[in-house]
Amino acid sequence: MKRTKISNVALKFVLPVLLGGVILYWMYRDFDFKRIEKVMLHDMDWTWMLLSLPFGITAQLFRGIRWQQTLEPVGEKPRLSTCVNAIFLSYAASLVIPRVGEFTRCGVLKKCDGVSFPKALGTVVTERAIDTLLVMIVTGVTLLAQMTIFESFFLSTGTSIDGILAKFSATGYVVTAICAVAVLVLLHFLLKRLSIYNKVKATLSGIWQGMLSLKSVKNIPLFIVLTLGIWVSYFLHYYLTFFCFGFTSGMGVTCALATFVVGSIAVIVPTPNGAGPWHFAVKTMLLLYGSAALGPNAITADEALSFVLIVHTIQTMLVVLLGVWAMIMLKARPQAISEIVEREGTDSMAQR
Repeated sequence: MKRTKISNVALKFVLPVLLGGVILYWMYRDFDFKRIEKVMLHDMDWTWMLLSLPFGITAQLFRGIRWQQTLEPVGEKPRLSTCVNAIFLSYAASLVIPRVGEFTRCGVLKKCDGVSFPKALGTVVTERAIDTLLVMIVTGVTLLAQMTIFESFFLSTGTSIDGILAKFSATGYVVTAICAVAVLVLLHFLLKRLSIYNKVKATLSGIWQGMLSLKSVKNIPLFIVLTLGIWVSYFLHYYLTFFCFGFTSGMGVTCALATFVVGSIAVIVPTPNGAGPWHFAVKTMLLLYGSAALGPNAITADEALSFVLIVHTIQTMLVVLLGVWAMIMLKARPQAISEIVEREGTDSMAQR
C-alpha cells in the first residue's frame, strides 16, 4: 500500500514537475537571466500588465456563474460565492497536481454546500466538452485566417516540412517524445480516476445527469454569453500583455490570437499551469509569426523567451493569489476536500 501511494505521488506531482522543468531547462539553458531583470525594471510598461490582470479574474468569475447555471437543472443550488471560490481554488490546486482541479472544485461544493459530487462532476465534463469544441472552432478559424502568413513564411525562407524535420535536433525529438509519454500518462490517470467512479452505479447516474444538465439550462443565451465571456477574458488577459513590451506591442491582434490558440492547446500536456509546453509553443509561434510578418524587425529568440517567462510567471502568481483568497473565504481545509475526492468514488452508493 505504501509503495502504491509513493507511485501515485510520483505520477501526480513529481513527473509533471520534472517534465516542465526539463522543457524549461532545455529552452533557457543558454539564456542570460539578467536580461529579465533589465526588462522588468526598465523596459516594461507595467500599466498594461495591471490592466490585463482583471480579465484573468473575470474569466474564472464567469466560469463560476456558468457552473451554478448548469447545476440548477439537476436539482443542485449552491451559492454563487461557493461556485466562484471553488473555481479559484481548483486552478490553484492544479498548480500542485495537474488536472486535479476538476475534482477539487466538486469536493468544495460537496463540503461547503452539500452538492452531489457525481452530479457536479458531470457538469464539469459537460463544461470541458463545450470549451474544447469552442477552442477547436477558434483554432480552425485562426489557421484559415493566418494561412497566408504561414505560406509567405515558407516561400520566403524556402522552408519545407522535410527541411523542418531535417533540422529537428536530437534534443527536439527527446522533448517531443517526453511530451507524448506525458499525454499517455495523463490518459492513464484519467481512465483510472473514471474507473473508480464506474464501480458505483449511482455515481454513474449522477455523472450522466450532470452531463445532460445543459439541455435543461433555463437561460441558454446567458450560458452562451458566459461561455464567450470566459474565452474573451482569457484572450484579453493574454493579449494586453503584448503592449507591456516594445518588441511585441507592434505584432498585432492576429499574432496574439495565433499564439493564444497554440498556447491553449499546449497546456494539454500535464505540467503545472502548462509550464514548459506553453513557453515552448508560444515562443516558437512568436518567432514563426514574426519572421513571416515583420521581416528584419521580427522578434528575437531572447525577446520571445523573456516574454513567455515574464507573462507566464505573473499570470501564475495571480492564480496562486486567487487560490489563497478562496481558501480564506471558504475556510477550506485541503485535507478535508482531498478526503471527499478520494471517498466519493467508493461510498456514493451507501450515501444514496
